[in-house]
Amino acid sequence: MKSNPRDDGRREMAKYALSKQEKEFLKTYDITAFDRPSVTTDVAAFAVMDELAAQAPSDRNYRKDPVRELQLLLAKRGGYPFKGKWALPGGFSKKQESTHETALRELEEETGVGDAYLRPFGVFGKPDRDPRGWIISHGYLALIDGGKYRLHAGADAWEAAWFRLSVECEETSKKSKAGMTVVERIYTLHFYQAERDLKFDAKVRESMRFSELHGNMDYEVVDMGELAFDHAEIILNAWQCLRSEAEGSGKIVFDLMPERFTLNALQQAFELVLGRKLLVANFRRKIAPLVIETEEEITGVGHRPAKLYRRNLEEFFERN
Repeated sequence: MKSNPRDDGRREMAKYALSKQEKEFLKTYDITAFDRPSVTTDVAAFAVMDELAAQAPSDRNYRKDPVRELQLLLAKRGGYPFKGKWALPGGFSKKQESTHETALRELEEETGVGDAYLRPFGVFGKPDRDPRGWIISHGYLALIDGGKYRLHAGADAWEAAWFRLSVECEETSKKSKAGMTVVERIYTLHFYQAERDLKFDAKVRESMRFSELHGNMDYEVVDMGELAFDHAEIILNAWQCLRSEAEGSGKIVFDLMPERFTLNALQQAFELVLGRKLLVANFRRKIAPLVIETEEEITGVGHRPAKLYRRNLEEFFERN
């Protein structure tokens, strides 16, 4: 069945034709017989940015390569609960709005970011995660070319800012009994906002339980730091998702890059996400099918002119 284009460019989902029996059933069905949660989205938006991004051109030293950092977008809450705390951009879904549409709308309303890679990575529904009541949040991962945007805050936030994010992991216990192994780790999330010279940490406990055939994970925020709600847990899950996909095909990292980039800048982005240095020869061999050399070069930096590359879209979006 063909779908009809909507006025805004999206496509409508094919409609299911209800049978006569189903229609009769729905006439007497009472949806209010079940407790219903509110639905929100929270967006973990990452960018690879350099220390010059916030400086005026006259203040920049072009003889040095900029120090690049993995940064996360946070918004300072302007209302209760958690007034004055930092949170992921997000909000409640409206009627007739998908969670994906909610994530797009909230990201643009609160930060001005209107064009980003966006995909779901988790659902967070612990009954006590929000003091306002039973609220289930859909986590979305966004990747942004941070140099393209000047942030602003919307009605629900005082301000939005980029925070440098680094993560440390410590295994605290490992126990095995009756075919079950339990491994606990503490993740410390370090946040730093350069313009405000603001630093804070948050801690999340990860419990991994493995039997012979199956395994599952649970997370608990043990120190919120300056974050609201359970956003330390959501941020950790988003960071783990980003790192896991970078370890695989690595295609996700390209969404942190501008349209044209040097191979050195691309490798730096991979290293920031993965948290380790990469051998140049091995890295370039891996990504060679995904890039195309252009006839352009970058100048005005602390090294000789470097060739610029772009994505090889034909290879990039090919299904494995």
